[in-house]
Amino acid sequence: MTRSLALPADALVLLVGPSGSGKTTFAARHFAPSQVLSSDALRETIADDPTDQRATDDAFTLLHEILAMRLRRGRLTVVDATNLEAWARAQLLDGAWRLRRPTVAIVLDVGLEVCLERNATRQPRPVPPAAIRRQHRWLRDSLRSLPGEGFADVHHLASAAEVDAVRLERGASRREPGG
Repeated sequence: MTRSLALPADALVLLVGPSGSGKTTFAARHFAPSQVLSSDALRETIADDPTDQRATDDAFTLLHEILAMRLRRGRLTVVDATNLEAWARAQLLDGAWRLRRPTVAIVLDVGLEVCLERNATRQPRPVPPAAIRRQHRWLRDSLRSLPGEGFADVHHLASAAEVDAVRLERGASRREPGG
């Protein structure tokens, strides 16, 4: 059964889920490449390696700068990162709130076993399974806190089948860019 999710045309959309939950695949299926800010892609831009965790701080500095530029212009922007820690989500939400842009969380909760199976085939290198288990615990915590963090909408997709069956609908911008 298809589930439709409405997204304002000028929204900040956070994809939330552990490694292996399908965030990057979801982003590629539903959004234009220009709309997606990927922490892995930015690590690769900076360090020639999307798995180089030493480039994470620089990658997120760049992500926040690009995010601010896009939101100022009223452009739909998707953050493809785990987004599992409340403090990291708060930093992303802060800029959207200051610019009066709507915020949406899409939670990809496909289950720990699915994440571990997908991760085993990940190239160039899989994420350590212990890290995915830790991220899955953080996901459980996030499910409790997300509704109170100020998102206009939180969409919880509770299985791989739900993720695969979702359809996104773009709405009008809530305010004019530059206004």
